[in-house]
Amino acid sequence: MILPHDPTTLLCLMIISLICLGSWANFFKVAGKWRFELFCFDFALGLFVVALILALTAGNLGYDGFDFRDDVMNAGKRQWMFALLAAVIFNFGNMLLIGAFSVAGLTLAYPVGFGVAFLVGSIISWATGPGVNAAFLSGGCGLLLLAVILNCSAYARLGVLKHETQARAGTAKSTRRPSSLQGIILSMVGGVLLGSFVPLLAKAQDPDVGLGPYSTMVFFGVGVVMSTFVLNLFFMNLPIEGDPLEFSDFFSGTLKQHAAGFMAGGLWALGGLAALVATSPKTDTHLQPVTVDMLSQFAPVLATLFGLVVWREYKAGDVRVKTTSLAMLLLFAGGVVAISLASAYTRS
Repeated sequence: MILPHDPTTLLCLMIISLICLGSWANFFKVAGKWRFELFCFDFALGLFVVALILALTAGNLGYDGFDFRDDVMNAGKRQWMFALLAAVIFNFGNMLLIGAFSVAGLTLAYPVGFGVAFLVGSIISWATGPGVNAAFLSGGCGLLLLAVILNCSAYARLGVLKHETQARAGTAKSTRRPSSLQGIILSMVGGVLLGSFVPLLAKAQDPDVGLGPYSTMVFFGVGVVMSTFVLNLFFMNLPIEGDPLEFSDFFSGTLKQHAAGFMAGGLWALGGLAALVATSPKTDTHLQPVTVDMLSQFAPVLATLFGLVVWREYKAGDVRVKTTSLAMLLLFAGGVVAISLASAYTRS
């Protein structure tokens, strides 16, 4: 299998991962009026197909003669299960996050969801991993928490402003102000799950009996596909918004809508695999942990910029909303930097 052996290639892979993981959600916006439950079917299929294609191509090339199938058979069955379980937890959290996209947009869902995810991941790392600098870690968590609070505040005020505009125009459906809690809760619960699957994925890649990056992503794709069909029974029958769906509704989508979901999943698989290859414990060359952490954790910042600048989700906000959202973005970036630096200054 192809595994890089020089820092420049590893850095390029992490940059590719940042771009892919920070931009795949744009395809949900491209899909237009397409229910997130149906989008998730295409996302899962795209993730698995691209992961399998990369495993059967790049995963079978290289001078060492150790291909994708050899890697699968060499790994322990327990590592298979770790990868599958990590995929199920990730997929549940990711489906909740996509549900938050549908009701609240990228600008709320990404910073809130991944702010919570990074907080959960930091707590797990502190409790189970090697020592990190407490000052940087606690400072970074504090900045992320403040960013989450500011973003929730900006989103809530945006909802009030939109309702007032509709009321003045006579188009408001109700005199009651809309609640912002649904999108916030979906993002937070999704974030808890997204912050919890990484330790399982690390166990699946044990240096001695674990899966390599290509086989890890294939097992991950299998877990995502299987769990999507199970979890969507819940989401389609008890929808977050709108009427319940039937599986036959999936076939009513346009080619553009199906392609958008498939490409989103494929882009996520490419970004995820790039990160796995760059950080694989089976390679003999590694980047500094602070570099890996910063590049891998800046994807939500990129996604939020898409929501603010490209899709202009907060354009109806006043000066207070726009100022708060800018402060949120700066605090979120600062929190990511501080948490990344925590691993560079270990406690004695």
